[in-house]
Amino acid sequence: MINMDGGYMMHGDWGMGFGFGWIFTILFWILIILGIAYLVKGIAGGSKKGGKGETALDILNKRYASGEITKEEFEKMKADISGK
Repeated sequence: MINMDGGYMMHGDWGMGFGFGWIFTILFWILIILGIAYLVKGIAGGSKKGGKGETALDILNKRYASGEITKEEFEKMKADISGK
């Protein structure tokens, strides 16, 4: 078909030159979804108490050091944790 300028018009354009535009669309949405998942994980993970790798004994030591439990309670709980 010829347009007003005397040039030819293309019908059925495949987009992005060779018909691969749909690949970029899919990649775009995958990146968007992964980005949202990463943000949600970061927000949800930030609200957890205790750090990674913190053992029960570490938590018990912190409780004793802060005065939350007595020495007797500490010794009893420590024995329970260690299985002695």
